[in-house]
Amino acid sequence: MDEASGAKELTLPEAENEVKSTRRTTAAVTAAAASGSIRRPKGSRCASRRLTKKLTDFSIDPELGPNAPTRSTTHLIQGAEEKPVMRIVGIDLGARKVVGCELVEKKPVRFTAKRVEDFFRWLGPNTPKARVLIEACREAWHVYDLLTSWGHEVLLLDTTRAKEVGIGRHGRKNDEIDAEKLARVLARGDVPEAHVLTPHRRELRKRVMLRRALVESRSQMAATLRGIVRADGHKLVGCEPARLPEKLRTSGLPEPLRALVEPLVANVKQLNEQLAQLDISLTQLCATEPAVQLLATKKGVSLIVAASFVSVIDEATRFKNAEQVASYLGLVPCEDTTGGRRKLGAITKAGNSYLRALLIEAAWHVLRDVDANDPLHQWGKAIADRKSKRVAVVAIARRLACILWAMWRDGTVYDPAALGSMQARGLRAQAQSAEQRARALEQSAKKLALRMREKHPVLRAQKNMKGLEALSA
Repeated sequence: MDEASGAKELTLPEAENEVKSTRRTTAAVTAAAASGSIRRPKGSRCASRRLTKKLTDFSIDPELGPNAPTRSTTHLIQGAEEKPVMRIVGIDLGARKVVGCELVEKKPVRFTAKRVEDFFRWLGPNTPKARVLIEACREAWHVYDLLTSWGHEVLLLDTTRAKEVGIGRHGRKNDEIDAEKLARVLARGDVPEAHVLTPHRRELRKRVMLRRALVESRSQMAATLRGIVRADGHKLVGCEPARLPEKLRTSGLPEPLRALVEPLVANVKQLNEQLAQLDISLTQLCATEPAVQLLATKKGVSLIVAASFVSVIDEATRFKNAEQVASYLGLVPCEDTTGGRRKLGAITKAGNSYLRALLIEAAWHVLRDVDANDPLHQWGKAIADRKSKRVAVVAIARRLACILWAMWRDGTVYDPAALGSMQARGLRAQAQSAEQRARALEQSAKKLALRMREKHPVLRAQKNMKGLEALSA
């Protein structure tokens, strides 16, 4: 040791040990270096300086709070890849079995059960959260509610665009392949989603679908009854199917023929009573839907048309403009434009066919309306004079759908004068007064109640129209 400086003299081995100790102390400066994630692989000197990527666990930025997106400290330091944030699962809902497919490190892992409820082991509330993709079908809403209650994020695939994502391509289609295709399109992130109805609108659509089935059954039985009567050389006076049993009593048919068609007559009577009860419950349900009463202020739009429109559209705000609504309902023409040549064909007929048929029926009523002050009637009549009534009816149905959507969006009742001025000036209708709105809604309620009385004389005779009387009061 040098006494003047007080420094300790080290031998060569002691100096090398001191340097190594200093390196160990200063090396662990960063979390990445401390964890040993930096290594020097065998090879050239340049290759040894590269940082190898590694899957790391999640960390949360304390400055952003606990709801911040998950990230990795090692990723921020050296660009390491993170593990997937959520599980990716595709489910194919078959009639006999349900097949699920989860992507684990880009490899499919399948699981099968008879019902979705049996997926509790893989997708129960205590399992890690997952993003699940299913095709839109009859039971899709039930599966959506179930998986959502288990804490998963559920998406519905638009079935009209299933082939765009690879389902059914190359002639290979089964439940296992479809489930894997759903999982992979979800991993890519380009899912053509279908809209999920709210629970109240689902109940409204169920009632409308049930009514449609009963009306179709009654019409089929009435047509069969008329055919049997005509086969024996007799004819019945033309009337609605609801009034057919009354007309049959005064038709003077022979007794053997009357006994032959009695089962059909009994079924028609029973369907009349069931439809009357269903219409009362549907009217009471629509009384809780302000949008239905609002749309029914348009002349020619009945309770069924308004209820069907609300149950299909669900939310007016999910469409940007009226053209999207017309396209969604299949009331826009097909287009084949290429090479500067534009060719338009018939309407696409996409979307809900029953609502489209109801709008066509309402359009016929508008075209035959004697109200000459209605601008929609005048516009349709001008098209009918130039082309044909069928073309005019489709055009009126398309514009009627756009008008109903605009009324719903703005919360305004139908005003022919305002519509005419809007068409003339190209401006939106001004805000309506509360008095005018209340008067239009009151007339709409009375119109719906009167329509129910006219359609169901059986219940009117039994004085069982309390729901409709309360509505019109």
